[in-house]
Amino acid sequence: MRSDIDHTVQFKAWLEEHRGILVKVERAYAATAADQADLQQELKLQLWISLRNYSGQAKASTWIYRVCLNTAMTWRRGTARREARIEVGADLDRTGDEAASPAQQADDREMLEQLYAAIHALPEADRALILLALDGLAYREIAEITGLKENHVGVALSRARQRLAAQMKGVIDELE
Repeated sequence: MRSDIDHTVQFKAWLEEHRGILVKVERAYAATAADQADLQQELKLQLWISLRNYSGQAKASTWIYRVCLNTAMTWRRGTARREARIEVGADLDRTGDEAASPAQQADDREMLEQLYAAIHALPEADRALILLALDGLAYREIAEITGLKENHVGVALSRARQRLAAQMKGVIDELE
């Protein structure tokens, strides 16, 4: 059994290294900045509680995704209905080229905001698959995280992408 000091050091290191996973899950499952902050606390709490049970059989990122997605799904079911739009704050990841014009950056920011809104509107299982695919995980890793059979991940992901594309079609038509 690891000491409390080792546990704390590991937790802090993982939070720093895998911060992007938490941010992606927050944005996909929580509609407002306040809800994202609330969910972030839930994710960190559950990761802290669960870290003692981490066996090392899966990659750390795979395990963190699994804990975060399960926590987010539980959190979402247990809270009241939220607004359907995503608030994007000043900490929004940079989109596109740094040298892009302010107008292009605004367009990119709006498209990213619409993408997160569309992802947020997907069913929970689709939302998880899309997030994992956007993060570049292999089907094997997605299967480990979601509990799907590896040969079913491609089919499920294809269907999720189709639903996301249908959500985004209206947005793209509006922007053109």
